Amino acid sequence: MEQEKLLHKLRNGDLKAYAFVFDKHYAWLCNYVFKLSHDRALSEDIVQDVFLKIWEQKKTINISSSLKNYLFKSCHNQFLMHVRREKVHRDMLDNIRWDLLFDKYTDESEYNSKREKLFELIEKLPPRCREIFVKNKLENRKYREIATEMQISIKTVESQMSKALHFLKQHATTFLL
Repeated sequence: MEQEKLLHKLRNGDLKAYAFVFDKHYAWLCNYVFKLSHDRALSEDIVQDVFLKIWEQKKTINISSSLKNYLFKSCHNQFLMHVRREKVHRDMLDNIRWDLLFDKYTDESEYNSKREKLFELIEKLPPRCREIFVKNKLENRKYREIATEMQISIKTVESQMSKALHFLKQHATTFLL
């Protein structure tokens, strides 16, 4: 079916045209997203979400490239949005874990002792890593703020935070339990 006619039919809510596009591209798109995610169910969910959005926005959809490219880019972007949401959830859980660690100790002397040991561990971090960790966890600053202030990329901030948290988790478990 010629792409212009197909797009016209899609915009007009033609179920046969929609089914044709779905049948033709679904498996290929699922395989593409699976290569990114290594999760079959997630891949299918993402592709189904893309097709659902196409149906819901059929009247206003604007496809300037080929339909296949549009579907490919839509699935890719949907996957990236999923990854970002997951990262936010992991960061929130990480913050909760840190809060719980500090809240767990009600005995002030024990708390102070453990806090001192934690700060000693923080001091063992490489300077840049320590600076980023302190700005984020102790000063409650966002990655974007830190990146702007230090004139580095957000990815660098994320990487340094990951290193700091990994180091602290490895070494803090011995005295925080």
